[in-house]
Amino acid sequence: MKDFSELEKILGVSFKNQDLLKQSLVHRSYLNENPGFPLPHNERLEFLGDAVLELIVTEYLYKNYPNPEGEMTNWRAALVNANILGDIAGNLGLADYLYLSRGEAKDNNSKARQYILANAMEAVIGAVYLDGGWTAASQLVQRYILSHLPEVLSKALYLDPKSHFQELAQEKFGITPRYEVLSETGPDHAKIFKVGLYLGDDFVAEGEGSSKQEAQVAAAQAGLKAKGWK
Repeated sequence: MKDFSELEKILGVSFKNQDLLKQSLVHRSYLNENPGFPLPHNERLEFLGDAVLELIVTEYLYKNYPNPEGEMTNWRAALVNANILGDIAGNLGLADYLYLSRGEAKDNNSKARQYILANAMEAVIGAVYLDGGWTAASQLVQRYILSHLPEVLSKALYLDPKSHFQELAQEKFGITPRYEVLSETGPDHAKIFKVGLYLGDDFVAEGEGSSKQEAQVAAAQAGLKAKGWK
């Protein structure tokens, strides 16, 4: 049996209805193998948590920084993307509490697992919001997500790699880069795309992601590194 009381301690949240916390970690695949399980999957909580997370981050940035809207939009996007959320969820040990099908549990595809963890993190935020309200959710987000803001700003992680690569490619070579899907793997609910980045006919780098856009961004990041462009 999973000890969700221990997870509550890790999160720093005491649930009035612990079933909400459990539900936030139920992947759809688990119910396919366990149709009698008493709780639904976490996708509705994920939907709610995504909106709650975005508003908490937006309010924090609005109240604490005088920067223009465009800059804060980029900062927010850097804080709530699947890579950071997946890493945070992994560091919190959410992987040990996930309800997954046997196939998903054995799947070592790091990108697919990262995507599942990121969704679970959003679902946990949704569960905290429903159980404890805005203050509880805000404290959780500030403790584990907004705490990454200094790093995002100091390392300029908010810069869009695709735009940056395109500007430099046009400046140095007069070429607009193109992206090509190399492969699609995984089930529909956790598909992984591999995308190649090209300058003309020359292959530069590749990237993976849970969407074509995410894979293109990863390819652009790899391309900047491959070219030695800062």
